[in-house]
Amino acid sequence: MASNTRADYPLTPVQFSRLTKRGIMLGLSLPQLIVLGVAVLTVVFSLYTGGAASFAWTAPVWGSATLLAVVPAGGRKLVEWVPIVTRWAARTYLGQLVFRRRVIKPRPAGTLALPGDAAALREWEDPETGAAMIHDPHAQTLTAVLGVSHPAFVLLDPSEQQRRVSGWGRVLAATCRSGRIARIQVSERTLPDSGTGLAQWWRTHGTDDGSWAATTYRELIERAGPAGERHATTISLAMDMKAAARQIRTSGGGMRGAAAVLRQEMTTLTTALRAAELTSNGWLTPGEVAVILRGAYDPAAAPALERHGTLGRDLATAGPVAVTETWDRLRSDSGFHAVLWISEWPRSQVYPGFLAPLVLSSGILRTLALHYTPVRADQAVRDLRKKKTELISDQAQRRKIGQIEDAASSAELDDVLQQEADLTAGHGVLRISGLISISAPTADELDAAVAAVEQAAIQASCETRRLVGQQAQAFTAVALPLCRSV
Repeated sequence: MASNTRADYPLTPVQFSRLTKRGIMLGLSLPQLIVLGVAVLTVVFSLYTGGAASFAWTAPVWGSATLLAVVPAGGRKLVEWVPIVTRWAARTYLGQLVFRRRVIKPRPAGTLALPGDAAALREWEDPETGAAMIHDPHAQTLTAVLGVSHPAFVLLDPSEQQRRVSGWGRVLAATCRSGRIARIQVSERTLPDSGTGLAQWWRTHGTDDGSWAATTYRELIERAGPAGERHATTISLAMDMKAAARQIRTSGGGMRGAAAVLRQEMTTLTTALRAAELTSNGWLTPGEVAVILRGAYDPAAAPALERHGTLGRDLATAGPVAVTETWDRLRSDSGFHAVLWISEWPRSQVYPGFLAPLVLSSGILRTLALHYTPVRADQAVRDLRKKKTELISDQAQRRKIGQIEDAASSAELDDVLQQEADLTAGHGVLRISGLISISAPTADELDAAVAAVEQAAIQASCETRRLVGQQAQAFTAVALPLCRSV
């Protein structure tokens, strides 16, 4: 009988695809081309109508348009800031930066008490599984949340790490096959420990016989428990109700039919997770989802809610009481929050577990959310074929005019060829976005925590940017396990 040794499962490094920055023409994006087109038309029109005098008079127009197209600021061209600033100004004028719950006026039945565009979300409790399903009527998605527990990945030996990485890859590939999954969100949160875990362990394994040692141990648990920190992981599964319209009609239509189709995807996911040796803690009930939502906006209340199992378990009242959004941060009931976007993943090869500096950062209340957007196989093939054709044509054109080959373009072509090979081998294509939410009780502590997280991201070979002008929307996307987009 052959035995598997450590050499049979070598820990192989991985490399992320680069964030493509190709434009429509000459490396310019559509907004840049539009603004430059306005500048060119203004120059031509002024020269033909009034000559040099008209050209001078229209200089503020074509000069401003040119500056908007070519001048960078904060990692973006000025023209790319126009939609963000315009939307921010409109929301400021309409008073949408401040949310206050109307305590006397009740919420409509079945809706979540969340601010902003998340106010339209509706809850549905599945009668068969008891899981909370969140319906987004605008995006036409139905979302369920699964609690997951797993061993410490960094403490496993390399062969076991490689096996689990391969198993997680099969889980993601399974979500791409049905074509009904709109988004998958994996959230890893650090929470102030309420002490329930230690107390439960003592009740199960301890011997409280009234002795001096037992009394001292029990008092130590009562004092140390709430001061600790624990990690929680959830996987949110959002079904595209438009893509599953035929199956929903077959299952009876309406929310009951949608819930039946989502249950099939939930079963597929739990089966794939079991094969990947990830332990499922069950699909979260409305009460458990309510505790997560309340804890995200009110971190100080989270330990008390966990210690009292019957309080704060209503989704209709789980939202915040007050939210104030500023340009680069968000303030809710008992916390200040800031959201960072992982704009660049490691460009060199890294081993699984490279996010350990971020995940294992202690003393910081933060949520790391990875959003996976599956791409249908036929669409992925078309996109890869188009990108490969463009890159090869650009290389041929550069050789024809004698231009030196760009290393970035060669690396981008290698990424496309690798993605094509992985797709041919049966893997799925997913677009990955990483977001980090940091919370603190005061603004000064928040700034210190953000600086620590940014330093941890550098150690993980990642680049982060603060999402200014859209903190409220970004916070709901990362801190709430509801598969929201930014």
